[in-house]
Amino acid sequence: MQEPPIAISLNGLEKVYKLYDRPSDRLFDAIGLKRKKFKEHYALKGVDLVIYQGETVGIIGVNGAGKSTILKIITGVLNPTSGTALVNGRISALLELGAGFNMEYNGIENIYLNGTMMGYSEKEITAKLDAILSFADIGDYVNQPVKTYSSGMFVRLAFAVAINIEPEILIVDEALSVGDVFFQTKCYQKFEEFRKMGKTIIFVSHDLSSIAKYCDRVILLNQGEKLCEGNPKEMIDAYKRVLVGQYEILNPDLQEYGTKEAVIEDCYITEEDGTKVNAIIKGRDYSVFMRVRFNAEIKAPIFAFTVKDSKGTEITGTNTMAEKVFFETVSAGTVKNITFTQKMLLQGGDYLISLGVTGFEREEFKVYHRMYDVMTITVISDKDTVGYYDQGSVIAID
Repeated sequence: MQEPPIAISLNGLEKVYKLYDRPSDRLFDAIGLKRKKFKEHYALKGVDLVIYQGETVGIIGVNGAGKSTILKIITGVLNPTSGTALVNGRISALLELGAGFNMEYNGIENIYLNGTMMGYSEKEITAKLDAILSFADIGDYVNQPVKTYSSGMFVRLAFAVAINIEPEILIVDEALSVGDVFFQTKCYQKFEEFRKMGKTIIFVSHDLSSIAKYCDRVILLNQGEKLCEGNPKEMIDAYKRVLVGQYEILNPDLQEYGTKEAVIEDCYITEEDGTKVNAIIKGRDYSVFMRVRFNAEIKAPIFAFTVKDSKGTEITGTNTMAEKVFFETVSAGTVKNITFTQKMLLQGGDYLISLGVTGFEREEFKVYHRMYDVMTITVISDKDTVGYYDQGSVIAID
């Protein structure tokens, strides 16, 4: 099967910043009157990446990983120190809240300003004006200077401009985090329309559920380097390992990690009568069991389980801390049996169970043992409602 055309190609991309101890060092370096008096900080280190037309690609990583730097280079806001960035297609980007807005202009004037910056004529912008205003839905504020806008109004107008000028490539960097739930829903519906139209979308977000739901592929960055890329579920799991500083010890084929100071030795699911099962009828009680052996003394361990759908989106879960079940120090050699019992309210389908034993040492979060997707569970239902959960509604009609 022939690969689709390339939308974006990055080859050996590097971005280096000079960090000076004193302003005078910066000045002397600029005019060449002093020897090197700076440190080099690599925001990006030799990143190679290809994004194909029609893909929705997520970029994730901790703060400072290089996500925004890549986007700014792709959009031409920054120049790379070395390497190349090739873009095929007209780009519309929301990199920062209100970026490109003139604070003294009103909303209408900023629509024309931004549209012109994106390469559209006044006539083309006028043809799209009604659609932009309808999507932004900020009322008469559109005639007021944007310096009077709330952060929510900023993002509504900026996103409305970006998404209604019909780009070939749409780039969004955390711009939806300030929108209300209704606006976010409208934006994601537009995402779906774009995907069906074969547009290319690059999506940077800390909202891992959205990354899992909307992205075809995910890139994981860390300290300026591309750690790995793949399907959303695998990359989100890898990202969580990065968060606790244990990515480097992992076998990529082994969906577990931790210090192993405590180890989950056994786990299973039971129905109401205690029978081990991998299928539960919706509405019945079920239990998630784990047996944990402590290989070291651990203060106040936390036990947890989560439920994910087949795409890797976390649906629900809990832990002993959230449930206010607290443990004192557990000595080495101890075995603890933990059982979480609850009513099955998920819709019919297949789900994945992950387990974990964690804690805090000197206020630092520690993962002793975490097992991803260690068990599957099938929910049997003769009535599925909208969404993930059945609310058990009781209907009365007079």
